[in-house]
Amino acid sequence: MTDFYNSILEGLQGMSLIEVVGVITGIAGVWLAAKQSIWTWPISVVSVTAYVFIFYDARLYADMGLNAFYIITSFYGWYEWLYGGKGHTERKVTNVRQQELWVLIALVVAFTGGLGYFLDNYTDADLSYTDSATTAVSLMAYWLMAKKRLENWLVWLAVDVVYVGVYAYKELYLTAFLYFIFLILATIGYLDWKRDMEKEAVAHVTK
Repeated sequence: MTDFYNSILEGLQGMSLIEVVGVITGIAGVWLAAKQSIWTWPISVVSVTAYVFIFYDARLYADMGLNAFYIITSFYGWYEWLYGGKGHTERKVTNVRQQELWVLIALVVAFTGGLGYFLDNYTDADLSYTDSATTAVSLMAYWLMAKKRLENWLVWLAVDVVYVGVYAYKELYLTAFLYFIFLILATIGYLDWKRDMEKEAVAHVTK
């Protein structure tokens, strides 16, 4: 345990400014998402842009590509939260539809296999299939978040556990700690969104 803490301290001492920016805006972005603040999206754009460069240096190319894609999808999520509801109103929290869930799972499996094979055979990427799987599941979670599906937080909880281990292995200790914080924020987000959805349901029934 002492070695682990020493490693974190060494990582903190050697971290770059860009990683500091990525961590701070990353935490802020997830906290704002848990609170359903529209500011989560512009703040998240800053964070994911920083991590494009961080993951390139770490040779985690799937994660690098994932964050590059996040830049685009953050603008989609921004629009969806503002105008994705009925009559182009603010989108409300809902449950994922069963058909939607199965389509996303199938895409995750296909994406993991295809990208994992490519990275493993044609690049110098590290942890090719693990990196691909976490990338695919993260894309699923990001899509569900953009659609304000309650279950996005459960998907984030699952993938963030893996990310903590991956980034610790790659000696990105500050980033590993960031994803540990994400675990806590995802739990808060799930509880807050569930409470909000239940309030909406009660309000709808009493109208």
